[in-house]
Order: sequence, then C-alpha cells, then structure tokens
Amino acid sequence: MRKLYTLWMVLLPITVAAIVLYIEDNILSETEIIVTDQELPEAFDGYKIVHLSDLHSKWFGEDQKRLIERVEEQNPDLIVFTGDLLDRSRNQLEPGVTLLTQLKNTAPVYFVTGNHERGSGKTKELIEELEAQEVHVLRNESLELQRKGEVISLAGVEDPTFSGSFSERVVQTLSGESYTILLSHRPEFFSLYQEQGADLVFSGHAHGGQFRVPFIGGLVAPGQGVFPAYTSGKHEEVGTTMIVSRGLGNSIFPQRLFNRPEIVSVELKK
Repeated sequence: MRKLYTLWMVLLPITVAAIVLYIEDNILSETEIIVTDQELPEAFDGYKIVHLSDLHSKWFGEDQKRLIERVEEQNPDLIVFTGDLLDRSRNQLEPGVTLLTQLKNTAPVYFVTGNHERGSGKTKELIEELEAQEVHVLRNESLELQRKGEVISLAGVEDPTFSGSFSERVVQTLSGESYTILLSHRPEFFSLYQEQGADLVFSGHAHGGQFRVPFIGGLVAPGQGVFPAYTSGKHEEVGTTMIVSRGLGNSIFPQRLFNRPEIVSVELKK
C-alpha cells in the first residue's frame, strides 16, 4: 500500500506538470485590442484586423484546422502575419503555406518576412509559393486599401537580416501621407517607426518574452535582452501605436510558460 501511495505521489505532479506544459504550448489564446485614432478615415471605423506571427513551422491540428477556425470566428476584414512563418532549424514550408493559403478564404492576407525566413535560405521558394496562392507578400513597399471610397496605406518591410540598411528601407517604405499601417517583424525599432510617421505598427519576434511572470511580463527577447520592453500588447508613442504579438510557435526555447500561443484581434475606431 505504501509503495502504491509513493508511486501515486510521484506520478501525480509529473502528470499535472505535463498537462500544464502542453496547454501552455498548444492551447490558443485570443487577445482583443481597440485602437482609437482621430486620423483614421471614417470608412475604416470598425475595421477588424487579425494579427498572427512567429508560427515557426508549428501545426495546430490537421491542416491547421484549430487555428483557422479560431481566426474565422473573429470575422476579420484583414489578416496580417509578421514574420517567422517557418523555422530555420526545421525548414518546413508546408505548415506556414497551408495556414496562409487557407486563411485567404476568410480575408485578404498580407505577410512580411522575419529573421527565420532569411536564415532558412528558402525565402525565394516561400514567397513564390505564397504569391502563387494569392497571399500578398510586402517587401519594402506599400499599397492602398480602399473602403467606401476612402483609403489607408498598408506597408511592409523585410527583416533587418536582409541586405541593405534597415532604417533606409523603413524611411523609403513610409514615404506616404495617408493613414499608414506598417508590418515589421521587429518591435525593438518602435522609435524608428514612430519617427517615420507610421500610425499603427504590427510586430512579433519577441515570443512574448518566452516565459512570462505575472505582473512583470516577459523574461527575455531577442534584440531586447532580459526584461524586454516590447513583448506583447499595445504600446503608444507620440502618434504611433504598436501591437506586438506573442506569437504561435517556438524556436530556440522549446517551451512557453504563462504565455500561450496568441491570436490578436484589433478593431480600429475613429
């Protein structure tokens, strides 16, 4: 009897820990954010954007079914993905391509590269596959989104690991005068985006700080170090709002803690 009790006392915490770790890594969470800006054209009041980032070649069910269903429930007008669709250590295109090519049936999908696209050596192949499936890839360029006769600009820059000066690319990409949404993988350049007049920025890369401490936030993020400033949620700086996604998958660290994979839903308000 004592042996059975001892075995139970050993197995119980191990089982509970395994369940918690599985939930933290695989059960999707949703974050709803409202961004209010007087500069927003009237026609875009109520416009909804779903923001995804950092899949790192992860699957969420067969053919990404769990993730796709959760995005569809948000009924977005636009879907943006801010880099690291694939992971350079696994180099699998199928999870990311499957996700974005199916999501385009829900709303227009726009994608910018992250450092893992660059590091994988498969950037060209990935972009060709996405564009063949009518997923829009923004490479240091901007375009107009129209609604009820009014327009806003949607811009996207490649990750800093791609050749050329990143700051120059940002300056050239944000040269327009209309209300501008910028997609850029790296949140640590927030001040640069603000200086160049971006109204709303979507970023990822930080993985939510990987491990999150209640009331403190993320512990570590690439490019920001320990206790990083930009790991999740909404940040504001003199006329510019930045939304940082905690991401969906893992890379160097194989486990999340208090930091479940995230779908961000942003509603624009006048």
